[in-house]
Amino acid sequence: MKHVWSRLIVGILALGLVLATSTGSFAGHHGTHKEKKVGILLVAFGSSEASAQVSFENIDRKVKAAWPDVPVYWAYTSRIIRHKLARQGKILDSPAVALARMADEQFTHVAVQSLHTIAGAEYHDLRRVVGAFKSIGDFESIILGYPLLATQTDMEKTVDALFDMIPADRKKEDAVVFMGHGTHHPSNAFYAALMFQAQRRDPHLFIGGVEGYPEIDEIQSWLAEKKIKAAWLLPFMSVAGDHAKNDMAGDEEDSWRSILSGAGITCHVIMKGTAEYDGFVDIWLSHLKGVLSHFD
Repeated sequence: MKHVWSRLIVGILALGLVLATSTGSFAGHHGTHKEKKVGILLVAFGSSEASAQVSFENIDRKVKAAWPDVPVYWAYTSRIIRHKLARQGKILDSPAVALARMADEQFTHVAVQSLHTIAGAEYHDLRRVVGAFKSIGDFESIILGYPLLATQTDMEKTVDALFDMIPADRKKEDAVVFMGHGTHHPSNAFYAALMFQAQRRDPHLFIGGVEGYPEIDEIQSWLAEKKIKAAWLLPFMSVAGDHAKNDMAGDEEDSWRSILSGAGITCHVIMKGTAEYDGFVDIWLSHLKGVLSHFD
């Protein structure tokens, strides 16, 4: 139902913008020349956890350092997160609202960079929003950048970045278990594909999903087969937010830590999101660089 409403909202937005354009409501449709103005819109799922903001701050800092003369805007795709933040007095736009603001501020070229991990449902919702704005032609160019995992090169770089996350005091016989979000979208296959490539370097590295394959019960059975007695748990998400705090490291009996501990496995928890590590951020920035190159 959420995705039905999302498509409906985007459709209404597109229709409204087309009608506005046809009646001359937008500047630039009466032969007025717009001076080139490039902007960046960074789009994440979002998090209401204060401790998770360090991830977004790291991305923001690196983007502004790489392109100091290009204005940077932010948007969250999660309506629930935006509403939670609003109750805290923090206003974050949806992608549609952020792009409408940028259109009103006379941006001509917009690079929309997804900060999602895979091209799942959230990413494809974002594609529809970008497509709606592209169709009405108020921007001379608007391009969406790939999420973290999009190409084989991305996969190889991500494997390198995963190994950089592993603490130096991890023993060779210990397992390393990364928690991804997971999805019912077909792109969930990226998690298993990434684990396959990582295990060619280290057979004790596993990647699972809170809401997708491989699930923790299956990972626990694999650890039992290998007679592994200790495991390091790390989030494979841009932020160490609610899922990392509760589903991975929480005290509830269905948390990953509780399930593995109940199976006699000693758990060590690392609470750092992938966007706190430059190796992952550099992959997103490489996609953003590719988008911006089209504006030169």
